[in-house]
Amino acid sequence: MNASSGGQEANEAFETARLISSALPYMLRYDQKVVVVKYGGHAMGDPALARAFARDITLLETSGVRPVIVHGGGPQIGQMLDQLGIRSEFRGGLRVTDERTVKVVEMVLAGSINKEIVMAINAEGGKAVGLSGKDGNMVFAEKVTRTEIDPDSNIEKVVDLGFVGEPKTVNRAVIDMVLKAELIPVIAPVAPGTDGHTYNVNADTFAGAVAGALGAERLLFLTDVPGVLDRQGNLIKELTEAEAKALIADGTISGGMIPKVETCIEALDRGVAGVVILNGKTPHAVLLELFTDHGAGTLIRK
Repeated sequence: MNASSGGQEANEAFETARLISSALPYMLRYDQKVVVVKYGGHAMGDPALARAFARDITLLETSGVRPVIVHGGGPQIGQMLDQLGIRSEFRGGLRVTDERTVKVVEMVLAGSINKEIVMAINAEGGKAVGLSGKDGNMVFAEKVTRTEIDPDSNIEKVVDLGFVGEPKTVNRAVIDMVLKAELIPVIAPVAPGTDGHTYNVNADTFAGAVAGALGAERLLFLTDVPGVLDRQGNLIKELTEAEAKALIADGTISGGMIPKVETCIEALDRGVAGVVILNGKTPHAVLLELFTDHGAGTLIRK
């Protein structure tokens, strides 16, 4: 070994030690705290990002954090419906879900996608367990009701979205048992209704309800955008609930970010300490958010 290579190794070792040392206070902050991660979007479809996500979740659990994963799967559901020749219809951003469609939704979400995530985490040394809202009556859903204005008559009418639901009750007992066994729950947003039907639940809403029931320290929404942006397109690092509502009112927060931020506010009202919107396509976004002082997205808190 020459002197230059030895010096380089020493520098790399020093840098590694420095990074671990700087992360330690944050690891202690989240020790034994529940962190719910809503996982979806393009990050889920990218094999390299999916492996990195699984590795990061495993590291969180190993370091003392208690991660809970709630995942979506809209693109994968759409692909399967196309393959089966079932036409998708959307009203107000929600997929109209008839009896045939909800069976496909459950098959994809609670089946193939859920087990892919479980296998990815297990392959990185973690111990994950796949669940859905049906397991142990974890989540009961009620039918979503929406209204829209008829463009011809200008009369408001109720839109029937079929078997699309929203969380009504959350029983945390099953999740607590899984966490106590030092396992990582991976939950598909499918839930039964009190009417005996199966409901497709928006993954963001589902994650917010679960995080609220668990009193999570953080709820992380992995999206396809860096977070909430100001009018100049710059990332806003932190917002209070009141500031977020004001930015919706003045139009700074617009389009698809509105329901995302409203879901964050609902989660805060349910008891979550802080909610973060961050870009799931950023490598190690979860670790950057939790274990560094600059974070990786927009933190919204009370």
